[in-house]
Amino acid sequence: MRTAIHTVLFWAYFALCMPLFFAVALPLWLVTLPFDKNGRILHAFTCFWGGQYVFLNPMWRLHVEGRENVDRKKAYVLCSSHQSAGDIPVLFGLFLPFKFVSKSSNFKAPFLGWNMALNRYVPLVRGDRESVTKMMTTCRSWLDRGVSVLMFPEGTRSKTGELLPFKPGAFTLAKEANVPVVPIVISGTIEAVPPDAILRQTGIVHVYVRVGEPVDPNLYPDTASLQASVRAVMERTLAELQTKRGRVTVSVPPLDAEAEPSPGPALG
Repeated sequence: MRTAIHTVLFWAYFALCMPLFFAVALPLWLVTLPFDKNGRILHAFTCFWGGQYVFLNPMWRLHVEGRENVDRKKAYVLCSSHQSAGDIPVLFGLFLPFKFVSKSSNFKAPFLGWNMALNRYVPLVRGDRESVTKMMTTCRSWLDRGVSVLMFPEGTRSKTGELLPFKPGAFTLAKEANVPVVPIVISGTIEAVPPDAILRQTGIVHVYVRVGEPVDPNLYPDTASLQASVRAVMERTLAELQTKRGRVTVSVPPLDAEAEPSPGPALG
């Protein structure tokens, strides 16, 4: 009962404070637009907006490793695992600079979606090849300007906590733009925000995040081998984080295992 009350209060706070944060974001965007061409200041505020949902939630305990692996002055393709909607505030709470690739419907959400548009994050319509092409072009332009992009290579949330097949889009971008891939693995948000019932969380949930070392695309002859290598790293990392949490549910292939690239369009 106490957990349910905490959860209801949290979601009430989540909804009620959105207009207040947007009331700050809009004038901040207007004031910084003339001199902050890449929107880094507004993004930093957005990281505070998103991250505080995690930091203030009494039912979450966040553990972050490897944030120092990212040089804020360089551009990367950030590839994150995706377990639940809770991944979004967790990723913003890392306070890393990036343009977020997200499904286009999220941009229509009041306040949060409007702020995503102000940040010039990158919309994507799943399964729409024209949208995929436009997304790839936009991401490439940000990388060329020295701005990182953040993508979910699985393309959608995992309902089991294990990694889904990867789409090649993120790795194609890294090869074409010649920027490193940074694997980010999250473990625990699937229990904090379950996919089928947001009020099902029981007790305090420990969420672990590990920001991996950058992977140089020049070390791999093609997109498929880069994708396979990054996936192997992320699977191994997920298994290690699950072990820390006492929930070993991920089977890990040998280090030299070759992962087949997933079929379909270059979604991220």
